[in-house]
Amino acid sequence: MKTLITYQKILFCTIFLFYSSMVCAQHQKSYSFEHYVVENDTLNYRMLLPNNFDASKQYPLVLFLHGAGERGSDNEKQLVHGSNLFVESRASFPAIVIFPQCPQNDYWANATIDRTTKPISLNFPLDMEPTKSLQMVMDLMDTQLSKSYVNKSQVYVGGLSMGGMGTFEMLYRKPELFAAAFTICGAGNPEATKKYAQTTPMWIFHGANDDVVNPQASIDMVSGILKYGGKPNFILYAKDNHNSWDSAFAEPELLTWLFSNSKPKQ
Repeated sequence: MKTLITYQKILFCTIFLFYSSMVCAQHQKSYSFEHYVVENDTLNYRMLLPNNFDASKQYPLVLFLHGAGERGSDNEKQLVHGSNLFVESRASFPAIVIFPQCPQNDYWANATIDRTTKPISLNFPLDMEPTKSLQMVMDLMDTQLSKSYVNKSQVYVGGLSMGGMGTFEMLYRKPELFAAAFTICGAGNPEATKKYAQTTPMWIFHGANDDVVNPQASIDMVSGILKYGGKPNFILYAKDNHNSWDSAFAEPELLTWLFSNSKPKQ
């Protein structure tokens, strides 16, 4: 009997994982393949449009920055984490969603990294030019913002791990652009928060057991935001390691909160 029950469990799990992967693949097909080219440089990205997209209407714009493990040139890996969330909520929260892909040899944020420690040691200088990939993303955003169908009062950014670091740097370099932002297992320079602490609502997530990016990094960013007059949301998942994005994406109020924020129309 125990052998039968075990077999049934294995069969169920196999079917569930197969179905989940099929659903995930189907959702990723909802994102179009796009390329942003400037001279000899190309930024690959995927884009999700609202159902029944109408260029005469206006929609929120969401930028999502992936982690280091999704870097590359296939224009696919960046959809591994988070892309399903926006497809599944497309009816409730119609928006234009952009997932750019960072090349393998670059980063979203400028940082000095020491990988001999665990968690890794990170330092974020404020006196450097943006990385080529982040500059390309900023240029792409400027291009998107020139479109009449983008609601400029509802522009959002989020990211995980390396993308969380990129999100913090994006806010530092474009402090007036975003109506709200969220980071997952990210890190940054707490002093940089002075530029956006009072203007950009934030929700910050991290796992207390993270052995890749120290959870103290997010705590320091929260402290920086508080120091400069902001009031961020913050969740530290007691049992999560680096993959705290699973818990963050499962938060039922994440998108409701995100899209509830807007800037005054100019």
